[in-house]
Amino acid sequence: MPRQRNLAVLLAFMCLLTAGACAPESADMADTDAGETLDMPAIAGAMLERAALQPGERVLLLGQPGTRWDPILQLLSEGIQEAGAEYLGAVDIFGAPLPGAEAAEFATALGPDPAGWGDALAGVDLAIKLPGAIPSPAVDHDVYRALQDVLRGDRGRTVHFHWAGATSFEMVELPVDENVDMVYQRALLETDYEALAATLTAFEAALRAGVARVTTPAGTDISFEVADRPVTRQDGDASVARMAEARNLIDREVELPAGAARVSPVVETVQGRIAFPPAQWGGSVVEGLVLSFAEGRVVEVEADSGREGVIAELDAAGDAGRTFRELAVGFNPLIAIPDGEEWIPYYGYGAGVVRLSLGDNTELGGAVGGGYVRWNFFTDATVAVGGEVWVRDGVLVAR
Repeated sequence: MPRQRNLAVLLAFMCLLTAGACAPESADMADTDAGETLDMPAIAGAMLERAALQPGERVLLLGQPGTRWDPILQLLSEGIQEAGAEYLGAVDIFGAPLPGAEAAEFATALGPDPAGWGDALAGVDLAIKLPGAIPSPAVDHDVYRALQDVLRGDRGRTVHFHWAGATSFEMVELPVDENVDMVYQRALLETDYEALAATLTAFEAALRAGVARVTTPAGTDISFEVADRPVTRQDGDASVARMAEARNLIDREVELPAGAARVSPVVETVQGRIAFPPAQWGGSVVEGLVLSFAEGRVVEVEADSGREGVIAELDAAGDAGRTFRELAVGFNPLIAIPDGEEWIPYYGYGAGVVRLSLGDNTELGGAVGGGYVRWNFFTDATVAVGGEVWVRDGVLVAR
């Protein structure tokens, strides 16, 4: 029996908009026993190369204490100082210095009152967010979110180093084991960043010139226009020069590994339907679900079973739940679905994976808030722009 190629990672929650997207909570965000498989000096070097530090820039590390990534703190601090930049130290999301981190004075400067964090963080030119650095659901404010507020004010930049987001074909986020490590490390170290940037730039130009249409064998057929909406090219360029082009939060949150083009289109132009495989909505198992859109909003909900769960979830989410949020297309061949394996690497940034989302689009430069985001990954989609096919049946078309 052939494996199912029409997939959706269905994540519906009232979430904090973070780091380029509302990411699913990892099954193991920070640690595995595979740490010894990683080339930490090479990884640190690649991150700093992509950041293209300038002399005098102020650099902060944001992480989580007690993980296998602890050794990279020293490597990064040395590289930062060798570049002539100022190393501010390493803190966790609550502003406490990470154990063993040098130059912890910045943690003292932050102080215990979150009301003053914005002023301190406004002086940071680059922050590197290490694995495990995610907003805390236990507090109303933390350093991560305070840093995002600074970025929204068109200041600073970050390297967002997730090292998570591997998802099984059974829709379960996977621990980061040795296999995931090797895929991600190869992508980080061996990606042809110049070629990736050229491809993403060409895709952006196509999006601006024509109507985008996404179809799947299950019945998805949705189209929209991008016009002058921000298109985020996650090509791994975290240089200060690149920030001159930044138009939204995720433009300033540069992800490594790299690979996707992301855009929230002109909402009023979104027309058509998205067909979903069986999944949970509002606590109910739903089969045969099709959402129809007119002017970017859900206007019809059809399902073979479980329709009441879908309605309940969308109603609870408010306007965001019934709004088309985002198209994301993966372009990096080194994080495509590995041949013969049944998992999706790194949030669908691999070549041929398509993401269609519902919900809050503010981090993408849109005006629909509310916090709700539901991601959907499709691995058998066809994406055409202006009649030109870029992805056919889940495979990136060679150019």
